[in-house]
Amino acid sequence: MSSVNATSSVLDQYQIQPRESKGDELGKNEFLELLVTQLNNQDPLSPQENGEFIAQLAQFSTVEGIETLNSSMNSLVGGFQSSQALQASSLVGRSVIVPTTVAQVDTQSTFKGSMNLPYYSTNAYVNVYDSAGSVVNRVNLGAQQAGSVSFMWDGTDSSGNKLAPGTYRFEAEAYIEGEPRALNTFLPANVDSVTLGQNGGEMQLNLAGIGLVPLSKVQVIGQ
Repeated sequence: MSSVNATSSVLDQYQIQPRESKGDELGKNEFLELLVTQLNNQDPLSPQENGEFIAQLAQFSTVEGIETLNSSMNSLVGGFQSSQALQASSLVGRSVIVPTTVAQVDTQSTFKGSMNLPYYSTNAYVNVYDSAGSVVNRVNLGAQQAGSVSFMWDGTDSSGNKLAPGTYRFEAEAYIEGEPRALNTFLPANVDSVTLGQNGGEMQLNLAGIGLVPLSKVQVIGQ
């Protein structure tokens, strides 16, 4: 505030009418005009001290630097938004893999997913639930080493009957050191639409059978 008040007093002294600028801020053009006017109207017998002159030049450099930074940031934001739009258009209709327990399944094809196994397990398996919450089948995987473990489900119930397409829930478990432990599952989903991030926010994917998921949660982008 002190620098603004000082500028106003100098303007009054030399009877300069400042041009309007956004937000009542002194722009670099106004600042330069003020500086030149000061030099033209200074007392020849008592010229401005070098230190004061250098200080004003430093202020001018700061004002110009801030304007350049703002311009660069606006260009950067515009480029980021354009990149987001291009990326969004390429994602719609494709399949992605995200950490979730729910997926929309076409039971006419083999469904593939994976689980994250932190330690060796003597027996790993995946329970499959229908939309009503009933267990319809179990995918037994047997003993598995630590790491990413893939599983497949053929879309049938425990009696071998083909089930209807729809939303199913997958719960992975494994016996580790004799105790059952729930595991994270990673399942595929189709991208129905994309919501671009606002004000620097993250892009959101609208996934079939799941809903909105941040782009940062996507593990793999498929075909």
